Amino acid sequence: MQFGKTEYQINLNLNVRGLKTSSTLAINEKSNQLIAKGREVIKLGLGQSPFPVPDEVVKELQNNAHQKDYLPVKGLAGLRKAVADFNFRTQKVKTNPEHIMIGPGSKELIFLLQLVYYGDLIIPTPSWVSYSPQARIIGRNVHWVPTENENDLRLSPEKLELLCKDDPSRPRIVILNYPSNPTGSTYPIERLKYLAEVARKYGVILVSDEIYGLLHHNNQHVSIARFYPEGTIISNGLSKWCGAGGWRLGTFSFPPKLTWLLDAMAIAASETFTSTSAPIQYAAIKAFEGGQFMDDYLRKVRRVLKTILKYITQRFDELHIIYPKPQGAFYIFPNFEHYRKRLNKAGIHNSIDLCERLLDDQGVALLPGVEFGMNPTDLSARLAYVDFDGEQTMHEIENYLQNGIKKNNENELLFLNLYAPKIVKATDKIGSWLKKQPY
Repeated sequence: MQFGKTEYQINLNLNVRGLKTSSTLAINEKSNQLIAKGREVIKLGLGQSPFPVPDEVVKELQNNAHQKDYLPVKGLAGLRKAVADFNFRTQKVKTNPEHIMIGPGSKELIFLLQLVYYGDLIIPTPSWVSYSPQARIIGRNVHWVPTENENDLRLSPEKLELLCKDDPSRPRIVILNYPSNPTGSTYPIERLKYLAEVARKYGVILVSDEIYGLLHHNNQHVSIARFYPEGTIISNGLSKWCGAGGWRLGTFSFPPKLTWLLDAMAIAASETFTSTSAPIQYAAIKAFEGGQFMDDYLRKVRRVLKTILKYITQRFDELHIIYPKPQGAFYIFPNFEHYRKRLNKAGIHNSIDLCERLLDDQGVALLPGVEFGMNPTDLSARLAYVDFDGEQTMHEIENYLQNGIKKNNENELLFLNLYAPKIVKATDKIGSWLKKQPY
């Protein structure tokens, strides 16, 4: 017996047609498969924090393992207060705890927002791999806004205005993620103010995805909510700055004028995930409350990431590889255009070819730029410099600083060779591979 497709099945197929497993997860699975077969693979594809969850936060989870009750859909009251205090402490942004929603990862909250709000999605090229597929699954229009290398591939206020003024009253969501995944770049304050002006002028709902905010390498992250408080939703969570990706906890902080959106999302959440894991919510209070332990943790994390990035950028500069200036997170977005003629001769014509050959030839796993919305012929890729023992590097970088060792390039390279050898090896492998390509 054959079953014909119902109208619902046809519509569902249209929404997910052409989509595939998230590329970040797919590259991780492929890397693991190659490793299981005995291949050496340096995993720079999946953007997972290499650092451990702080001991104090882990202990709080252990202490609350007995918590088994369903919590309020919007989240635990104590956690919502901790997030509100966190917003004010770190960004001087006032948030009412009643205007905060907790979810099983910021990814889920961004999806729910697009589900309940009928508006076009606007994102700069490049942007994180899941924004656009989420919109497509729901059936929303997606507008990729082109960016320029001269502007570190950041969203331009001028281009945002050009897009909005054609239909000024059209509902829109703009997602601004910075420090950026995939580039690591961020926004200067004047640019944030200009973007805020444009968003206010056209009534845009702005999602400020600040999941990497505390990983600004100089601890200088500034939230755009300071300049557009009435229309900005701050997205955050534990996955990056607290090293707890697998815990799946995200937060949305709403301004008073958008509480109707919060209520709509809570209704949808009540019929889907119900509430976020109780033990993890209790433990998250400790993380968001912060204190000296978290300050020390983040200081070490930033120092490690900054030291690794310095080495990578120095090597890329020597190789004539261009990239947007990274200032935070643990990503760099190199463009191999300088080698296009040589790569073309080797049968490499786009970012997918580039990453497949790097993985096959050198065992270095990167993500192709096309996954982030770049032109299919572009020769860019995201490198997540995370394949090292985060706990060990945090401990040793502290010793390195306390012992007063002169921080010159030679000593930093010694540190990296000892405690992040795969990063050094991968960078060198990329360089040697490029030089081997035919003239």
